[in-house]
Amino acid sequence: MSEQPAPADTTRQQLEPDAADGLRAYAARTRESADQLAAVLEDIATNGLPPVEDCTPWEELREAHLARLTAQGPAAA
Repeated sequence: MSEQPAPADTTRQQLEPDAADGLRAYAARTRESADQLAAVLEDIATNGLPPVEDCTPWEELREAHLARLTAQGPAAA
């Protein structure tokens, strides 16, 4: 007798409707963020980098992001 692995189950498990809706909403937000980033990169490619005076230092961006995360409260583990 040859010992061959059993064929893998290729049936996809369907999501609950609320989970599917949440996933679609996340995909839409991710797509919107990607579109915004692409627009910024295309603008830089076309027009060059903006003047330093018009830019926000990364430290300020980091602190603002950390403040937003802190305001959200603790994350579920």
